[in-house]
Amino acid sequence: MTRTLYDLCGRDERLRFSPYCWRVRMALTHKGLDYDTVAWRFEDKQALAFADYDKVPVLLDNEQVITDSFDIMRYLDKTYPEAPVLGEGASYQRALFFKYFVERSVTPALFRLVAMDLLAAIHPDDRDYFRITREARFGTRLEALHNPEQARQQLATLLAPVRDLLRSSPFLDGDAPSGADYLLFGSLMWAHTVSLETLGEENALVDEWFKRMLSVHDGIAGKAFTIRDLS
Repeated sequence: MTRTLYDLCGRDERLRFSPYCWRVRMALTHKGLDYDTVAWRFEDKQALAFADYDKVPVLLDNEQVITDSFDIMRYLDKTYPEAPVLGEGASYQRALFFKYFVERSVTPALFRLVAMDLLAAIHPDDRDYFRITREARFGTRLEALHNPEQARQQLATLLAPVRDLLRSSPFLDGDAPSGADYLLFGSLMWAHTVSLETLGEENALVDEWFKRMLSVHDGIAGKAFTIRDLS
């Protein structure tokens, strides 16, 4: 059985920074499933033609092609039901709600924290594409979006419920990490991979949780190549 994850890379092929790919990588490892990765860049649309999709993650599980990180996590639960990530019923609905919270609130704030660092981490051939698409999405220049201090203030407010939860459990899903942890971790790993910026003192509890996440599953994320490894 072979599984291949098409995974976004930066100016160094070892630099893998997609928040959505990191969700999937953690979910695959959570389930103990082996997989290989293929480095992919923003402008390499033809490489994903087989999937009829133009972005990553794309998971090829033997002949099965699955796109979109949350759909991949859902597929993994249905196909490999041991060690569920999202769960079923109410558990799934709560994970879906948390996905929306992360994507619509936390990730945009993180973008303000690392926008210019992210641009620098991207392969030079992809930077024009990235700038054009992201500036169209946000309606302003990347230079105007990049405001780490304002981003930290936003994150101090946005992550307050997360901090409250972490006061009573080491992970968002309890004593061990699962779907909610991977959804938020993917976005924070995105920022960590491309930037030296921090979340700030207000989010010390979240930072402690993030460090725990770096060490789970034999430290798969903690061993990842980051901007710190580039000279």
